[in-house]
Amino acid sequence: MFRRRPPLPAFPPGALLVGGAARDWLRGIQPKDFDWAVPDPEAAARQVAAREGGSAFPLDEDRGYWRVHLPEGVQHDFVPLPDDVTADLLRRDFTVNALALTANRQVLDPTGGRADLRSRRLRMVSEANLRDDPLRAWRAARFEVTLGFRLEAATEAAVRRVAADLAAGTLPMPAPERVRDELHALLGHQDAARGIWRLEELGLLALTLPELREGIGIVQGGFHHLDVFGHGVEALHQLLARFPHADLPLRWATLLHDVGKPRAQGVNPKSGRITFYEHDRIGAALTKGILTRLRLPSSEVERAAALVRAHMVPLPAGEREARRFVHRRRELLPDLLRLMLADREAARGPQSHPAIRHAYAAAMDWVLAALEEQPAAPRPLLTGEDVMALLGIPPGPAVGEALRAVAEAQALGEVRTAEEAQALLLGRGDTASSSRTPPF
Repeated sequence: MFRRRPPLPAFPPGALLVGGAARDWLRGIQPKDFDWAVPDPEAAARQVAAREGGSAFPLDEDRGYWRVHLPEGVQHDFVPLPDDVTADLLRRDFTVNALALTANRQVLDPTGGRADLRSRRLRMVSEANLRDDPLRAWRAARFEVTLGFRLEAATEAAVRRVAADLAAGTLPMPAPERVRDELHALLGHQDAARGIWRLEELGLLALTLPELREGIGIVQGGFHHLDVFGHGVEALHQLLARFPHADLPLRWATLLHDVGKPRAQGVNPKSGRITFYEHDRIGAALTKGILTRLRLPSSEVERAAALVRAHMVPLPAGEREARRFVHRRRELLPDLLRLMLADREAARGPQSHPAIRHAYAAAMDWVLAALEEQPAAPRPLLTGEDVMALLGIPPGPAVGEALRAVAEAQALGEVRTAEEAQALLLGRGDTASSSRTPPF
C-alpha cells in the first residue's frame, strides 16, 4: 500500500520519533516536521542545529521544550522522554498518531495504529482524549482531507458529540488561533472544498464560520445551479483545480466571496426576482470580521476583504477599458481575475450559456494583455508639489484627485510627459485628452 520508506535523519541519543513524523515515515512520506522525545531536549536540539545548519531555541523552558528551524522549512521539536512511553502514546488523539519509532526502526504501537494506516482508517484512541482537547474534532476533519483517510463510525459519532457539546457550551471552545491553524492546514490542501463539506457534516462549521452557513438553502437561479453556500464551496474547488498554488487570502476570499448574499437578499418590486444588491460590500465587511475573529494577520484580512469587495466589478469591454481596469485594480491582480474565474466556473445555471462564457474569457484576456503590457504602475509624471504650484491650490483632497486623474490618463496612454500632464490639468488643448474634463 505504502511507498518505499524515505531516509530519516540521525536519531539523537536515546530518542524516539513520535506522532505524525513516525506515521508519515510508515506511509512512505518524507516528514518535514519531526517530533522527538529525548532524555535531554536542549542538548539534542543544539546537536541537530549544529549538524544541519539550523537555529535552536527554547519553546517552553519550564517544561524543557526546544525547537530547531532548518533550511527549506524543516522543523524539529524536542520534548523530554516520558517515564512511561506507552502511557504517553495512549493520551494521543488518533491511533495513527499514537506511534513511536526507535533508532533501530522498531515501531511502538499500543493502539493498533499500523493496521489503521493500512486500512486508511482514522480512529480515535478514546473519546475522553478528544474531549480533553476539543480542537481534535477539527483535526479529525483535517486529517480526513490531508491523509485521505475516513473516520470510522464510532469516532465520527464522538466528533459529532464533541461539536454538539461545544455548541451547547458544556465544552470550552479552543483558542481562535488554534482553530485557525487547523483551518489553514485544511484550506492549504488541494481538496479543501471537501474539507469544508466535512466540517459542515460534523457540526463544526457552525462553530467556526456561522456566517458562511447562512447561505445554506438560499436558491439563486439565473447563472447559478447551487445555493449560496454550495456555490462558495464549489468556487473554492474551481480555484484550486486551476490555481493549486493560490495563497490563503485568495482561498479565503473565494470561499467567502458571496458570504454577504443572505443578508443582502431582497426582491425587485417590479420583476419579483430575488436580488442581492450590495452583497459585495456586505460580504467584504463580514469577511473582515470572520478573519479578524480567527486572528489572521491584518494584511491578509485586508487583502481577502478587498478581493471580496471587488469580485463584482464589471470586466472591460475592450482594450482601452482593460488598461483602465488594470490601473484601478492593479494591487489585486492577478488574484482578482482568479477569483472571478472561479466564481464564473462554479455557476452552471440556465443563463450560463457558452456565448457568455466566451465573452467572459475574452474580457479576461484583454485584462491579462494589459497587465503584461504594463506590469507595474508607471513612474508618476507629477508630484503633489507640482500640482499645487501649477494650480495654485493648498494641500488637500483636490491635490490627490488631480494626481489620480494624471495617473489614470498616463496608464491609458493619454499623457506621456510632464508637460502633457500639466496641460491635462490646465485644460489646455494641446494634448490628446484635451476634450476630457478632469475629474476633480
